[in-house]
Amino acid sequence: MDEQKHQQIEIDLSREVAQGTYANLAIVAHSSSEFIVDFVRLMPGVPKPEVKSRIIMTPENMKRLMLTLQDNIKKFEQDNGMIRIAANESADAVFPLDLDPRGQA
Repeated sequence: MDEQKHQQIEIDLSREVAQGTYANLAIVAHSSSEFIVDFVRLMPGVPKPEVKSRIIMTPENMKRLMLTLQDNIKKFEQDNGMIRIAANESADAVFPLDLDPRGQA
């Protein structure tokens, strides 16, 4: 059992995916069995932004992601200082979390 926990997974990362896709908005929706995260790029003068990527995860894996992100943000802030969010913005305003399962605001 211990061997399985520490087993290395070899992951292939294509050149195209390695370059990444910029997003400045994430929209999160969920149902009883999955979370859907749409990554959107908002650009000035573009009336209808597009979803650039959609990730669908189980609730368990979403919670693991959340904990991993929290840990990484803590480490980042220890090295680089506090990440500031504008006083008139809340995290919910930047990344809406209360969407219905169809992903509608």
